[in-house]
Formats: sequence, structure tokens, C-alpha cells
Amino acid sequence: MESFLKRIFENNSFNEDKKYFLRFGKGNYERRFLISFDKGSKIKIRGSFEWANDFVKFVRENKNVLFSGSVLMKNKVPGREGRKKGGSFLYEINGETLEEFENAYYYLLNVNEEDIILKIKKSLPKPGKEADKIDDKFCSLELDLKYWNAVKSAFFWDVGNGKKCKIEHTIKIHYVEFPSDVSNPVKIRELAKRKGKIFRKIELDGKEVVKEYELEV
Repeated sequence: MESFLKRIFENNSFNEDKKYFLRFGKGNYERRFLISFDKGSKIKIRGSFEWANDFVKFVRENKNVLFSGSVLMKNKVPGREGRKKGGSFLYEINGETLEEFENAYYYLLNVNEEDIILKIKKSLPKPGKEADKIDDKFCSLELDLKYWNAVKSAFFWDVGNGKKCKIEHTIKIHYVEFPSDVSNPVKIRELAKRKGKIFRKIELDGKEVVKEYELEV
């Protein structure tokens, strides 16, 4: 699989990837899209809230498992009991596949298998968090070493071999283009096109490198 961020960097993003940038207007945003790994007898990965869906996708693509927790959907799921929460519908599941919940807004789910443990917190953080208060352990994966190649390809594709890695991103939005034919404020924010740069700071076993990417999403 490809993470949402790799797609952004390679100008191959899906429409759903825009949601990770809706909180950003013109300006600079430090310490975003946090992700790390610690590789020992197990692989331990930690990430900020933006990684929740990709962590779930990774689990689904690598093992047939049952999930428990909450799913936020933008539209109602026929035949399922859910409740309105903000602009989404919240569904609680216990030991289920996700066939009824494809393309969720956010998955807030857990898995507890011998070789895969997934933990995601139960509510999304409120907008406006200061950079130093962003939760870098909002979601976590603990995996057997046999998944390392898949982990590296999905989340750490541009990182060399090492034992410990921390990655953070600085987002600089230079320009926001708003649609001229839309009056709904929510839709305006969703359809706006953001342009700027992303700086990806990688710290691997104590050595640091910064990579720069153009951003248009």
C-alpha cells in the first residue's frame, strides 16, 4: 500500500487525501503528520491522528482480522444503528470486518492478534492544537518482524535501515484558492485548493535529514 503522504509527495493523491489539509489556511504549521518506529524484537510504530486510516488499511491488507471500536462515516450505513456526531455518523462495532464501512471518514479501531496489535484513541483531537501538544501516540501498531518490508514500503519508503526513527513535517501554505461558485462555508473549505511546501524531517538513529516537497492539494 501507499500512505496518503507518499501519494501527496508524488502528486498522485486521491480526493480523500484532501481531508488531512482542511484544518490548514495560509501560514506555517510545524510538527505535523508525526510518525515513528522502534525496531527491536518487535516493530513498534506510533503516529498522530492522521495515520489512523492508513494503519487500519495496513492491517487489512496484511491479515484477515476482526476490528472493534468506532467508525466515523460521512453518510449513513443502511441497516446499521449509528448516531450523528458533528458532520459524521458514528458507528460502534465489536469483532467485525469492515466490509460495511469502506471509505470511512476515520477509523478509531483496535485489533489484538498475536502478531498484530492496533490501538487508536476514541475521539479525534480538536482543531487548533499547538505544535508541541500534538499527540504523537494517537495510534499505534505493534508487529512481528515479518511485516518489516511491508511497513517500510508503506510508511518509511525513503528512510534507510535503522533501529529508531522519528519523522515530523512542517507545512507551509503559501496560497489558498477558494471556489467562486460555492456559497456553503463547509463546502468552500473542502473544495479549496492549497499550494505550498512540505518539509519532511527524518531522524534515524540520531542522524537528521530534511527533505522538501511541493504541495498542491
